[in-house]
Amino acid sequence: MAVDLLLGLQWGDEGKGKIVDVLTKNYDIIARFQGGPNAGHTLEFDGIKHVLRTIPSGIFHEKSINLIGNGVVIDPVVFAKELEGLDQFDIDYKSRMVISRKAHLILPTHRLLDAASEASKGKAKIGSTLKGIGPTYMDKTGRNGIRVGDIELAGWKKKYRALANKHEGMIDFYDVDIQYDLDDMEKEFFQAIEVLKTLKFIDSEEYLRNALKEGKSILAEGAQGSLLDIDFGTYPFVTSSNTTAAGACTGLGIAPTRIKEVHGIFKAYTTRVGSGPFPTELFDETGAKMAKIGNEFGAVTGRPRRCGWLDLVALKYSCEVNGVTQLMMMKGDVLSGFDVLKICTAYKYKGEVINHLPYNIESENVSPIYTDMKGWKEDLTKMNDPSQFPKELNDYINFLEKELEIPIKIVSVGPDRTQTIHR
Repeated sequence: MAVDLLLGLQWGDEGKGKIVDVLTKNYDIIARFQGGPNAGHTLEFDGIKHVLRTIPSGIFHEKSINLIGNGVVIDPVVFAKELEGLDQFDIDYKSRMVISRKAHLILPTHRLLDAASEASKGKAKIGSTLKGIGPTYMDKTGRNGIRVGDIELAGWKKKYRALANKHEGMIDFYDVDIQYDLDDMEKEFFQAIEVLKTLKFIDSEEYLRNALKEGKSILAEGAQGSLLDIDFGTYPFVTSSNTTAAGACTGLGIAPTRIKEVHGIFKAYTTRVGSGPFPTELFDETGAKMAKIGNEFGAVTGRPRRCGWLDLVALKYSCEVNGVTQLMMMKGDVLSGFDVLKICTAYKYKGEVINHLPYNIESENVSPIYTDMKGWKEDLTKMNDPSQFPKELNDYINFLEKELEIPIKIVSVGPDRTQTIHR
């Protein structure tokens, strides 16, 4: 058996949670391999909207095991609240979820460090979600971090104290006005640690290796989008982990040869939260209309998303970096009613026309070159078969498939799991 991947191909918020939920019935194990509670996966079914931050999106299906891999960073406080949110739906998550002992923990002082660092940058801030993600990954690579497996060992609180004291000294170094009560934060943290201990901890690389030997099917679920990858994203306006296909290998302990299908998810247009370059961003009524129709606000932070036309240069780049084998187009319904749809097919870069993503895509270096396509008026949200698609939507899809040379297998026409059309 092989491992399939599901990845976002833009700057996040592509709708990964919904597609994992739709595909889960085909897999025995759903595994998160990177990121932390800055990821907000929204799932909607039976008239209820669910937002998951750390828990894999297959948790609502009885037959799947949901695995949190070693590449994920876990905030016990946020995680405990997530579990509390599941309790009202009588979900037996203790039997459906396992956690890698090698996953790192976000401490209260990591969140404070995040806030102090961002405040010190002033106008140059990167748009951090202030969840402590970056500082936790810094401690991971600096070999100072505390892992899930540590809390099973005697004396781990001594290690915690030493690291928290170090963090407080770093916060003082930033010399910014950060108000906090660490005693209260730590009380909540240690209570959440006890909740975390009620779940099953595993050596995830061995667990997955045995699962593959037993013929079980695995879907690796990405969190943030590919253009936020620490290496291949629009650095420094990125997250702190590898969000691309390679991250699934290091974030779960699976060999590259085990990967089969790479499902790439993208919106029919482009959005971005926080700071960073965005060549196709719209600052006019069209962008505002997209944001309003698409309800473009962060699932975790509530921050408004910047909106723009589909950037095919960036999308093609993500497809190539990830080795995408099939595509899913989300929020096609949002584009209903626009007379003209624009697709960025090239950049003008320092006076030269290019078709690849350059090192720097700041607005002073890059301007988009668009291809115009005719829009459609029809409401897609009630459609349930591709035969009902208007000609203009089919033209839009066919144009993208020709340019990307990858089939678009799914078109989403609404937030509910039933509003998912297979082609």
